[in-house]
Amino acid sequence: MEYVPRERVRPLAAILSVVSLAVVFAAAGGRIPSSTVPTAPEWVLDLIPHVNVVISVTAIGTIAIGWRAIRRGDVDRHRKSMLSSFGLFVAFLTFYLYRLVATGGPQPFPGPDAVYQFVYLPVLAIHILLAVVCIPLVYYALLLAAAYPIEELPRTGHARLGRIAASLWLISFSLGIVVYLLLHGVY
Repeated sequence: MEYVPRERVRPLAAILSVVSLAVVFAAAGGRIPSSTVPTAPEWVLDLIPHVNVVISVTAIGTIAIGWRAIRRGDVDRHRKSMLSSFGLFVAFLTFYLYRLVATGGPQPFPGPDAVYQFVYLPVLAIHILLAVVCIPLVYYALLLAAAYPIEELPRTGHARLGRIAASLWLISFSLGIVVYLLLHGVY
């Protein structure tokens, strides 16, 4: 059953990507005033990074389960795992952007300047770059899966793009955990 018309997969993936990235960059750039989000107690804002690291670990697990499932030919488990991964990504991003807007910007790095320059910033930059690159790849892979019956998916770029997206997604989530540890564990 076709949920997305095939000829609309690319334009829809492009539109969703542009809108999503615009929201992310607007929030990160301080273009969204904190008055646009509901006020939360300080403890809720402080809890968000810890919730997000749990979401990240869980997403790594669901991506790995989905990858393993498709290698074993279990399409139904693959679909459920990857949709769960996407839902976790949306939850992570929602919490992250909410906190970013509510607090007025990113959390400052509490460690030494040398660690900031030579460890934290490179890890953060790669994490962000991969997350940005993943957004259109994930949308496209999901929309292909929604537009084609399972038996026709091998004739599309779904598998090839899915492997790339899943790999980058895993690395991005993993680096996000490293960022979390540097901000909340080590320093």
